[in-house]
Amino acid sequence: MPDPTLPELSAEEIRRYSRHLLLPEVGLEGQRKLKAARVLCIGAGGLGSPIAMYLAAAGIGTIGIVDYDIVDFSNLQRQLLHMTRDVGRPKVESARERVQAINPGVRVDAYSEALSRQNALSLFARYDLVVDGTDNFPTRYLVNDAAVLSGKPYVYGSIFRFEGQASVFAAPGGPCYRCLYPEPPPPDLVPTCAEGGVLGVLPGMIGTIQATEAIKLVIGAGEPLIGRLLILDALRLRFREVRLRPDPDCPVCGTNPTIRELQDYQAFCGVATPAGALHEDDFDITPRQLEQALAAGDNPVLLDVREPMEFRLTRLKGAVLVPLGELPGRLSELDHTKPLVVYCHHGIRSIRAVEFLRAAGLAARNLKGGIAAWTDEVDPTLVRY
Repeated sequence: MPDPTLPELSAEEIRRYSRHLLLPEVGLEGQRKLKAARVLCIGAGGLGSPIAMYLAAAGIGTIGIVDYDIVDFSNLQRQLLHMTRDVGRPKVESARERVQAINPGVRVDAYSEALSRQNALSLFARYDLVVDGTDNFPTRYLVNDAAVLSGKPYVYGSIFRFEGQASVFAAPGGPCYRCLYPEPPPPDLVPTCAEGGVLGVLPGMIGTIQATEAIKLVIGAGEPLIGRLLILDALRLRFREVRLRPDPDCPVCGTNPTIRELQDYQAFCGVATPAGALHEDDFDITPRQLEQALAAGDNPVLLDVREPMEFRLTRLKGAVLVPLGELPGRLSELDHTKPLVVYCHHGIRSIRAVEFLRAAGLAARNLKGGIAAWTDEVDPTLVRY
């Protein structure tokens, strides 16, 4: 029997969604459920683009988009919510315009802010389910815990290089993200897409799967990825599936949960202090400080620990290339009598390098923010990637 509480479809909406209406699994009732649904998208980047676009095209009535970033040229290879003309704009602004251009009947709530433990629960309370398009572990654990505490299903996706994953967490009877990953990896062990790269079409493949799962959850059709982790190898175009079970000892969704409120996820994932040496005042050197030191005649060895391809793209004048993975075997090549300033792309790999070099007795400092920060703050003529 039709649900009288669901919104009716207009004649225009019937024309727009006619191919859905022909599907028995969707039909008129399912399309009305989609119109009534409220879905929160965390992130308006690579995954968030296909998620938001396909949810809008499918007729989700209200789409919330949370993102505090601005559009960069490096985003355009995969983040189809944004056009070249949008570079420099807040992502939520261009995302809202693109979504509403796809479907003017969709309401878009744009939140130009970072998801945090201060706002997550209040945001989640306004929506029926959450789709995560972020690329870092602190936010994933935050989304998971807020979803469990809010009782909202969490459609998970992740991408890196040529591999992607998708699942549905925090659904009734299913596991949560912590059941799969009780502890985060060391912060310097898993690079981000900015450090390791990502095939441009991959977030489209995984994000579309996430949008599919969200639609299935809304209309109550099919078999969602609850208790299943889907893994895609795009290079070989192979899918495999791993079965997941709820962990009775999970600290957030287990039998006797110990996590009853949101935590400091930066500290939990080790991001706030990614290296013990960061407590030392002389561990980092900023781009401006390095510029001043070079102008004053100081001549530290500029050690680039990126990969050769990155070095060919752009580099600091006079820098010596020793990729991080080769550093232990090439330590003897470095001048032990001169101070070192170590840099990478964003200042993540270089932290590990400086720790290693200091343990070996060399005077080394980390260029904070890497060559990306140097390009932004000191030399904008360098290629930014």
